[in-house]
Amino acid sequence: MIDAAQNQAGASRSLGFLLEALNLHADKAAVLAYQAQGVRQMSCRQLHDLACGLAAGLRKQGIRQHERVIILAHNSPEWLVACLAVIAAGAVAVPVDVQLEDTVLAHLLADSQAVCVFTESEQVERLRRLSPGSDLSVFLLDGHEDGRRHWRQHLVEEWRPLPSLAGDDTALLFYTSGTTRLPKGVPLSHANIAFELQAIAALGLLGPGDRVLVPLPLHHIYPFVAGMLLPLLLGAPVVFPSSLTGPQLMRALKEAQVTAIVGVPRLYRALYSGIVSQAEARGCLAGWVVKAAIALCAWLRRLRLRPGKVLLWPLHRRIGPRLRLLACGGAALDPDLAWKLEGIGWGVAIGYGLTETSPLLTAKPPGDLRFSSVGRAIPGVEIRIDPAAIPAEEGVESAAAGEARMEGEIQARGPNVFGGYHHLPEETGQAFAGQGWFKTGDLGFIDHSGRLTITGRLSSMIVTESGKNIQPDTVEAAYASCPEIREIGVLQKDRRLVAVIVPDADVLGTGQDVRRALRLAVREQSGRLPSYKRLADYVASGEPLPRTRLGKLQRHLLKERYDQLKAGQTPNSGGPVRLEAMSDQDRALLGNALARQVWDLLVRRYPGRRLSPDTSPQLELDVDSLEWLNLTLAIRQETGAELREEAIGRVASVRDLLQEATKAGCSGKVSGGIDFLDNPEAVLDQASRKWLRPLGRSWSWLAWLVFMPVRLAMAGMFRLQVAGLENLPGRGAFVLTPNHVSYLDPFALAAALGYRRLRHMYWGGWTGAAFSTPLRRGLSRLAQVMPIDPDQAVMSSLAFGASVLKRGQGLIWFPEGGRSPDGQLKPFKPGIGILLEHFDVPVVPVVIRGTFEALPLHRHVPRPHRVTVTFGEPLSPTALEVEGEGPDAPTRIATALQQRVAKMISRLRSR
Repeated sequence: MIDAAQNQAGASRSLGFLLEALNLHADKAAVLAYQAQGVRQMSCRQLHDLACGLAAGLRKQGIRQHERVIILAHNSPEWLVACLAVIAAGAVAVPVDVQLEDTVLAHLLADSQAVCVFTESEQVERLRRLSPGSDLSVFLLDGHEDGRRHWRQHLVEEWRPLPSLAGDDTALLFYTSGTTRLPKGVPLSHANIAFELQAIAALGLLGPGDRVLVPLPLHHIYPFVAGMLLPLLLGAPVVFPSSLTGPQLMRALKEAQVTAIVGVPRLYRALYSGIVSQAEARGCLAGWVVKAAIALCAWLRRLRLRPGKVLLWPLHRRIGPRLRLLACGGAALDPDLAWKLEGIGWGVAIGYGLTETSPLLTAKPPGDLRFSSVGRAIPGVEIRIDPAAIPAEEGVESAAAGEARMEGEIQARGPNVFGGYHHLPEETGQAFAGQGWFKTGDLGFIDHSGRLTITGRLSSMIVTESGKNIQPDTVEAAYASCPEIREIGVLQKDRRLVAVIVPDADVLGTGQDVRRALRLAVREQSGRLPSYKRLADYVASGEPLPRTRLGKLQRHLLKERYDQLKAGQTPNSGGPVRLEAMSDQDRALLGNALARQVWDLLVRRYPGRRLSPDTSPQLELDVDSLEWLNLTLAIRQETGAELREEAIGRVASVRDLLQEATKAGCSGKVSGGIDFLDNPEAVLDQASRKWLRPLGRSWSWLAWLVFMPVRLAMAGMFRLQVAGLENLPGRGAFVLTPNHVSYLDPFALAAALGYRRLRHMYWGGWTGAAFSTPLRRGLSRLAQVMPIDPDQAVMSSLAFGASVLKRGQGLIWFPEGGRSPDGQLKPFKPGIGILLEHFDVPVVPVVIRGTFEALPLHRHVPRPHRVTVTFGEPLSPTALEVEGEGPDAPTRIATALQQRVAKMISRLRSR
């Protein structure tokens, strides 16, 4: 057990001393709130006077002591005013997440029995809908100040005297973050918070000269206490970024001269990834140098040296020259990431606690480099381990240092521990072990130095059929080490270990082999684990796993997600996510008019689909390579933004798509941009255009020398027979569309056409075969083959075909997109329909027979077999569009053309 310090000072105090501290700091800045344009500032005296004036106004409106007042709004100076006013009035402040689902918000409105709510204009109608017939008073924190409901209309100039506040009075009612079915109300007294503030201040992490960036929503107890109340008490300004986008965070860090951040692991992971990504954007060498420098500084930091501030000074100057402290809570911080952040030159402080403990129980200050632990108990708090909470098998283990350790449930006692859940006496009784010991539900052990290490969560422990106790996060960490896996949530289903996996589209790409690559990665990683930790099954999810705003995995939702995906259903189907349910970052993104246009286009284009910024276009909207082409064309027509293939290649989510469209619009690639069908060569870079240049005289002779052995081989070994050559147009643009069953098909077709015709024709050749080696690229140049990539470069591939037809030349195009594995005709890709709809040139169906028998998919050496090439009658794209079926003209043309080729094959077989 960690012995409690006997310092109980402040344990019975109220938060009135916080208002006194604000008055004492007077003209010092209390809050800096960055907006899209400019920054708003409020001094400590202004905050004090406004809070006291509004507190008097609330009393005048009939708000009495102990009544609950909800604050449903985004971080802002007005949020602080409202919260402090409610506390000063003797009422109970209830901070609530604006992103709550309607069912949860309705529960909170009813459970809290709130009489008043401070909110924003966009929430008013929602509140009316969720609380019909109630007497809930609504005060607005935004909008025009002359509005009847605006909070400033209720300020009272003469605000003395305010009610006296007692330490055991409830000051705040927080609701748990939602890792359970319905959030539970956690009342915290003035004494709980006062003690916590005094204990954290005694740690010396912050001082009056600091400036604290708070990117987290204040409805969580961790940023509320450590990021808002503590800085205000010390006279250190609180800094709110305008949004959580990288540029806005960087702006706030630099302009506000931030010295400390109150954040969570996901924020710091994104910060580090952003540093590496920016370096890699300047080139592979630059990325390698930055990562190597950080690794070196992290290694030296393990030796108690701190060279990062000097060696990486350009990085500090770019991000925030005064930034020194990264406070981390809310979830476990990866030790490897912590070392990297320390290596860069920042001090990393870690805290552990719960909403029920106000929140801090333990703290690891920056000088303590034991990142596997969460530090020692703060003064005045006792912590003990109850090994009886878990089976004896896991109760005693051997620690890394060799000493025995006792592992069990972490229990805590101290002035910061709450008295019980709101309106839930049964749950309250289950939460305490007697004599004031609160059962945290977390598992861990205390080492010989008094440091606490968290090993898991009691409620999430999985007991296998063999009796093994498994913490799912250890299994998740093992599988998450695979680069192919972005996120994973492990659960137990029918006594088996299963998982919901979010693949990493950046690693796996967007082709047809994504699922196969993921399956191989899971299988390979399973082989490295003990049998009882291996997954028996998994499902792939295109959406991120459900998490709280602080990044905690909501495990109770995993089973539903798993069952839905296993049944082939889309989780949370039913249209686009509500704007108010999005993060501040995504709301800011959709504040851009162009991004909002693209979002509205997606909503119309994919009706009934679950659509959120995290939705994967590839996995959840079934956007394949050709649909990307159609979608980008629709975006250009709708917004004028021109999305190129390199931008599409960076898109792994709807959020990425909105950002890329915004960049394209801002860079001037708007209406009047390139039409890849009308001006195809403008889409192609200089290296690509060389494949369209005619062969010179010397190259033509070399091409003839290569062609002659091909013709002789086809005539001799394969006894080539040709029919229907009279159907070929004499001059002008036209298209040949042969079936494709073998690598011999191009050679048979070339021999059937003859060298003279071939000199005026171009081929579409798959990059994976015709351009895979220098020799093949050289032969492709002689044969006038253009590089076609139907999976990754549809626009440029079709631009090659459009260039040929626009020049009035012949085009040979394999419309199936690849070889048939069984010799049967495959569906035609709509790409051929796009070309034919635009150019309306004759199209000649071609049937090649015998090549599959001579060189099928699995053989590498051909065998002699008769080959025939039959040219059908020229067809009109207009007539094909009338014949075909499909939602658009290109699809109708492609399907009708495929049916014509199928009929030719059937007739030839019947002869």
